[in-house]
Amino acid sequence: MSWEGAEMRPDAQTVTQWQARLPAAFGPGRATRALRWVAGAAFLLWLGWSFWLFDITPARLWNGLEGLATILRLMVPPSPGELWLDILKGMAESVAMAFLGTFLAALLAVPLGFLGARNIVTVTLLRFSVRRLFDGIRGVDQLIWALAYVRAVGLGPLAGVLAIFTSDLAVLAKLYAEAIENAEKRQSEGVMASGGGRLHALRFGVLPQVLPVMLAQALYFFESNTRSAAILGVVGAGGIGLQIAERIKVRHWDEVAFIILLMVLTVAAIDTLSGALRRRLIGRREAAIT
Repeated sequence: MSWEGAEMRPDAQTVTQWQARLPAAFGPGRATRALRWVAGAAFLLWLGWSFWLFDITPARLWNGLEGLATILRLMVPPSPGELWLDILKGMAESVAMAFLGTFLAALLAVPLGFLGARNIVTVTLLRFSVRRLFDGIRGVDQLIWALAYVRAVGLGPLAGVLAIFTSDLAVLAKLYAEAIENAEKRQSEGVMASGGGRLHALRFGVLPQVLPVMLAQALYFFESNTRSAAILGVVGAGGIGLQIAERIKVRHWDEVAFIILLMVLTVAAIDTLSGALRRRLIGRREAAIT
């Protein structure tokens, strides 16, 4: 057996020829290894520079953890305080902001989604312009919109509703456009073959297919915006965030803990309800397609 193995083993010249022909099969070359070492060293230098720039030190982290532990101790037990009605009002305001902003965005995103769909709008310049408009609006964070609207319309929930509406409009329109592009053509062709026009094909051929998906996505955004509304209130856009900011300023951590628990319960309830509705809507869509 050893003699046969020795006969089958390639000689040095054959190995050299293979290495010249397929260098990648024999591992990275010197240039590749050097480049990897340089990239690793550059990453470590960048990481160290970032720590120095942001003043991230073990002592500072330890002091921060001690302060966080103190805050957590002061949060127990949670207490609604004397102004618990203001807390409930703020929570209801946040839910209303999320619902109204999401509803308006989902409503206006439907025609915009049709304008951005490749199978609906065949004019490349128009579709490209609409898609880039979506990208431009999506590029601005919801918190930035809230700051702008607080400056424009003043403090209160109106600024929060407008911020949620503006940021969700472009995202929902893009998602709706992608759903419309994936719609089956047979329904539209059937409507056209039976004598219907272009609008009839969109209304009775495309919209029934994508409407459950649109509603499911709008419900998901409503659930997400319920959490976002709390952050918007911190910058003056109304809602429960304003109540949190006021209590953090005066260090009433027990009331802050109560508000956080109330937010968690509210979001969990909305999540359960919207999740059940989404599963039901998606199930109906799959049954309709099959």
